[in-house]
Amino acid sequence: MSDPKFDVVGIGNAIVDVLAHAEDAFLEEHGLAKGAMTIIDAETAENIYGLMGSGVEMSGGSAANTIAGIASLGGAGAFIGKVCKDQLGEVFTHDIRAAGVSFETAPDENGAPTARCLICVTPDAERTMQTFLGACVDLGPEDVDDQIIGASKVLYLEGYLYDPPRAKEAFVKAAKIAEQSGRQVALSLSDPFCVDRYRDEFCDLVENHVNILFANEDEIKSLYQVDGFDEALQQVRGNCEIVALTRSSQGSVVVAGDEVHVLDAEKVEHVVDTTGAGDSYAAGFLYGLTQGRDLATCGRIGGILAAEIISHYGARAESDLKAVLAEKLK
Repeated sequence: MSDPKFDVVGIGNAIVDVLAHAEDAFLEEHGLAKGAMTIIDAETAENIYGLMGSGVEMSGGSAANTIAGIASLGGAGAFIGKVCKDQLGEVFTHDIRAAGVSFETAPDENGAPTARCLICVTPDAERTMQTFLGACVDLGPEDVDDQIIGASKVLYLEGYLYDPPRAKEAFVKAAKIAEQSGRQVALSLSDPFCVDRYRDEFCDLVENHVNILFANEDEIKSLYQVDGFDEALQQVRGNCEIVALTRSSQGSVVVAGDEVHVLDAEKVEHVVDTTGAGDSYAAGFLYGLTQGRDLATCGRIGGILAAEIISHYGARAESDLKAVLAEKLK
């Protein structure tokens, strides 16, 4: 097996995020499920966009955020995702390449417009997401580059990818290529509502195909349909090689067989926006793992990046993450 060209390749929904402040009353008035990600159609997207306050547009998508985070730390990252050849598609492509990520997926010429995620950030810093998948639904097995998957230490997949049917086919194909190439497969469960939709398939993936699992407390409890975190932890620890579970202000727990690390959350003076916290944690963890760090340090790096991202608006870092990490790990 040749030396890998990339540390991590991510496959996910290529989305442009539109972030705006909103009050809880706005969510209630328009029936938006607080803290969740809901799939919407084009008409609903236009309606909600028109109702939102002034927003900030930036390249996003869960796996794309993670790969951008890895690249910002100096890791070698690649991303596979579908955009349309339109203005937002150009925004996404420019942003992710400018972040140092290899992105070569061919855009759709005449398909659905580039996806966008409308994110309402309430005063408690919680984010509520309404996602129009647009061109993402056209991602298919033909977009999976065998050479890129085989040349990456880790394949990182987002659970959200299970919503578009052809994207799911791409997901499965990539996982098989990674396994056959002797690479590791990482999965983020993405959202408890996503887990509810695909619980049986996710359980099979975790037990039989995934080496590294990322989930927050609600997602892992949803996966095993239990009320307590400890019970979920006991169920998952025997089903996956490495499990990294985030618990918001309670930090994270990293488990690998009999090895268990309970890590405190990094201190944050003021939480501004929780968008991208899980994506950033995965970025830090995978960066550490692919650089040969021990699991406790991987979890610590993940926590440092998550704390940095929630201290400002949006899912991409505004600060020099290399410098932040160097200072924190002194």
